[in-house]
Amino acid sequence: MRTIYILWLRQLKRYYRSKARIIGSLGQPLLFLIALGYGFGPIYQKAGGGDYIQFLAPGIICMSILFTSVFSGIEMIWDRQFGFLKETLVAPVPRLHIMIGRTLGGATVATIQGLIVFIISLVAGFSPQFLLLPVALVIMALIAVIFTALGTAIASLMEDMHGFQLIMNFLIMPLFFLSGAIFPIHGLPRAIEIFSRLNPLSYGVDALRFTLINTSQFGLPLDLTFMTLTAALFLTIGSYLFSKIQA
Repeated sequence: MRTIYILWLRQLKRYYRSKARIIGSLGQPLLFLIALGYGFGPIYQKAGGGDYIQFLAPGIICMSILFTSVFSGIEMIWDRQFGFLKETLVAPVPRLHIMIGRTLGGATVATIQGLIVFIISLVAGFSPQFLLLPVALVIMALIAVIFTALGTAIASLMEDMHGFQLIMNFLIMPLFFLSGAIFPIHGLPRAIEIFSRLNPLSYGVDALRFTLINTSQFGLPLDLTFMTLTAALFLTIGSYLFSKIQA
């Protein structure tokens, strides 16, 4: 447990000490929230959808968590290039503990990032229900664990930082845009709807909308079940691939 705690704390300290990273990572969520929220808001309202900010804000919170979680894998590639990962791997501790510590640290950072975007969305006009806010925090943490484990799994297979960024951009953009974060997924072409229903982020967005604005397409039990199983799967795959890294 001490190994897990130390690696978790290291991730948090690196995040806290990088003020430019904190500010820079808020740029894209703010752009989507303000530009889309106020730009498409009147159109969405005329179409009978109601207040678009209310619909959009949970999706943008999930977007912030997604990007922060997945790109935490870059830190592992960075550590590999500068030798820190090798020193960690040869230490007399189980690799599983190393992987869990890094994953929990990255997930905690992503959850904090989501909370910051949540606070900003309140300033932008988002009016959530606060009764289920503790459940919303659990959902945000679960989303963060899923995609931090995914980022760790992919980073375990790569040594090139630029290649990792290209692959992750190719992967996460469809995950985001086809998750229902910025538009409803019902009524889409059949092939796209099938992909959306297999997308774990779709269930995270849906669950967060239920807890914050009491709107759901799949239902909270299905959302939580799907995300829990996906988290277990990605953690298993990530642990296996991490254990195969050559020191």
